[in-house]
Amino acid sequence: MPTKNALPLAGSERHVMPGAREVGPCKADAPVDATIRLRSRSGQTPAAATNTRSFLSRASFEAQHGADADDIARVEGFAREHGLTVKERSEARRTVILTGPASAMQEAFGVALKEYVHPAGNFRGRTGSIYLPEDLQGVVQGVFGLDNRPQAKPHFRRPGARAATHTFTPVQVAQLYNYPAKADGTGECVAIIELGGGFKSADLDAYWKQVNLTRTPRVTAVSVGNGSNAPTGDPNGPDAEVMLDIEVVGSIAPGAKIVVYFAENTDAGFLNAITTAAHDAMNRPSVISISWGGPESAWTGQAMTAMDDAFQSAGSMGITVCVACGDNGSTDGVTDGENHVDFPASSPNALACGGTRLASTASAISSEVVWNDLSTNEGATGGGVSDVFALPAWQKNAGVPPSANGNKRVGRGVPDVAGDADPSTGYNILVDSQTGAIGGTSAVAPLWAALIALINQSNGKPVGFVNPLLYKQAADFRDITSGNNGAYQAGTGWDACTGLGSPDGAKLSAALKG
Repeated sequence: MPTKNALPLAGSERHVMPGAREVGPCKADAPVDATIRLRSRSGQTPAAATNTRSFLSRASFEAQHGADADDIARVEGFAREHGLTVKERSEARRTVILTGPASAMQEAFGVALKEYVHPAGNFRGRTGSIYLPEDLQGVVQGVFGLDNRPQAKPHFRRPGARAATHTFTPVQVAQLYNYPAKADGTGECVAIIELGGGFKSADLDAYWKQVNLTRTPRVTAVSVGNGSNAPTGDPNGPDAEVMLDIEVVGSIAPGAKIVVYFAENTDAGFLNAITTAAHDAMNRPSVISISWGGPESAWTGQAMTAMDDAFQSAGSMGITVCVACGDNGSTDGVTDGENHVDFPASSPNALACGGTRLASTASAISSEVVWNDLSTNEGATGGGVSDVFALPAWQKNAGVPPSANGNKRVGRGVPDVAGDADPSTGYNILVDSQTGAIGGTSAVAPLWAALIALINQSNGKPVGFVNPLLYKQAADFRDITSGNNGAYQAGTGWDACTGLGSPDGAKLSAALKG
């Protein structure tokens, strides 16, 4: 029960996860970590300066917009009062991580923690709101990790009943999309967020030889919280996501440093991976690639706010965030009869990446349509209109339609851009010593992340939050006008299946140089 004078934390409400069954209370002595997200000392998160492309250094961001030391001290005092220990603190990330037994966490935050079983994995959960004392209201913007349900899914697909027809190496896809030929990503760092699985260096070395790279990409792993590089040995499990992401980026931008941030698949793990990557002063990523997500309806308000804020912070430091928009068509896999978009792709501070079906003759594209294999249950590109985020200013002239749902809501349109995603025309990837085709919008996020790395190298400076700039360069895209993802139809110009379209990399690089 909430303590006296405690108030509910806005946006913290949780509901029972669909398909989950409660089996009893959480053990009192079970260890629990809670991530506390604090307000900025400036009272705001700076927006990216897209016109001047004048970005804050990580040190300047921390000094101006990090957490205030007094706010951290308040949380530390709260922790002591409730018998909790401070495990980690970061002013730059505006984060304090507390640890302690479940009994103390329940008393501190006014929640009842229960154990649940679910096909996706058993977890510790809660329902209702989190409660905080009055002196932390406004100071704390979110509390994550009390509920450690699996929060997101990887957005990759294997060919199913419809076998792979003509697949590509990542290098071939980049050539078809006319990526800058003289760039290899040298001097750039691409961060990849992973919420499970892992990679084996021997597999990567074998793959680089398989695709005839003359330069071996540098790949390192960073553990965030309790996450780690932990290959499962299952080529159809999360290892496939990890290897797909690394091999797409490494094949196209072999000169870039690739840093893979491994975190637990929880809202806390996901958020901490993003903030760790964005504020990594040693590796200094200029691009973040994310191929995990879930329907907006599966997230708490505080989680979406915190992650969107983290993306905005990244943009202000010159970091581009590329996110896969999902593989379940316009419903995003939700069975309530409504259409949904995937988060974090729906964040207006992310570059949302949709999917196409690509065909080529020799070295040229012969056709490209919306990826939609829903009729064979093999997936389709996500896309639609956000139920959470408003229509951004840079999308107001793009022709984003009202939602196909009955509410006809006008909101953030998804995706922004697209690329080859159909697994039957997908990417030849090596996972756990096995080579095979993989697709899904999971492939498109690293495809675009690699392009951004090449553009940054070519132009000698980061493009940062690139969305407003791209919407001014529609002529530098291959407009996809055929196909649908369920409720939304492709057409001339932006659409809720493939956004602006697939890229002409060299043209975009030249256009973004100014």
